[in-house]
Amino acid sequence: MIRYIGRRLLGVTGVLVAVAAVTFTIFYVLPSDPAAAACGKSCSADRLAAIRANMGLDQPIWRQFWDFLSGIFTGRTIGTGQYALRCDVPCLGYSYENSEAVWGLLMDRLPVSASLALGAAVLWLALGLTAGVTAALRKDTLTDRVLMVGAVGAASLPVYFTSMMLIYGLIRTADLLPYPSYVPFGSDPVDWASNLLLPWLALAILYAAMYARQSRSSMIETMAEPYIRTARAKGLPRRKVVVKHGLRAGMTPILTLFGMDLGGLLAGAVITESIFGLPGIGRLFHGALSTGDQPVILGVTLLAAAFIVVANLAVDLLYAVVDPRVRF
Repeated sequence: MIRYIGRRLLGVTGVLVAVAAVTFTIFYVLPSDPAAAACGKSCSADRLAAIRANMGLDQPIWRQFWDFLSGIFTGRTIGTGQYALRCDVPCLGYSYENSEAVWGLLMDRLPVSASLALGAAVLWLALGLTAGVTAALRKDTLTDRVLMVGAVGAASLPVYFTSMMLIYGLIRTADLLPYPSYVPFGSDPVDWASNLLLPWLALAILYAAMYARQSRSSMIETMAEPYIRTARAKGLPRRKVVVKHGLRAGMTPILTLFGMDLGGLLAGAVITESIFGLPGIGRLFHGALSTGDQPVILGVTLLAAAFIVVANLAVDLLYAVVDPRVRF
């Protein structure tokens, strides 16, 4: 197991370095010019050259990338002279638009995105798996057809449409919930949950529909396996056959899907956060795209890649616990 974990960690490190190289190339080497964006429209050639020197863009490309990569682990000083800025570990760059280090911006927004992602994940797993397993165990019945038609319909609805319908129905018409605004969990857990319930539902409806269809097909395939028939022939209770033998094997593909989805959402749900006005990483990313704030765009991209890679590593380790064959 230790060797297996070591191999996976080396692979994760290599993937993150590759992602850093690709994103750095896209945002700093290709035609876009961070110095021109920071300088503004009415910018003289002398001022542009000074800003490029201050941002280190006059250095060779390999030097720029090395400074960026080493800054993540050791920190670095951005600029020279009176304009020098100290960027502490882990340094993902400095946002001149926000006058703040990128890492600080991300950490300020991360609790919002994490609250949104984790709460929605609990809902969509509960709804999706319940619907999918129920449909699989009642294959070709009215219950199965109703659940799958509902899942297809829910999966077809864009998240912005679902969000607007929830706002209209539960806030403006029924006045059941407050309009979402982020309240830290430590301040008031009840307000935290009530303010995030609507965004949770908007995401959960979409993801639960996809998980219901996936879990149904996976459970139908698993319940037809020979070892399931053997368990039934031995006289094991139906509940034990389904839960202990069927779910454990049938939910393996769901585990992979869940790792990818949760890892991606931890880096921000751009549409959902924008609609509900939540100050998460997704909304920060949307604002950075609008203003051309390249250090923030690069930082969010790397953070999203890190979450997805780490989530996949966690899934692989869980596989190794469930099925020892994957260790070799």
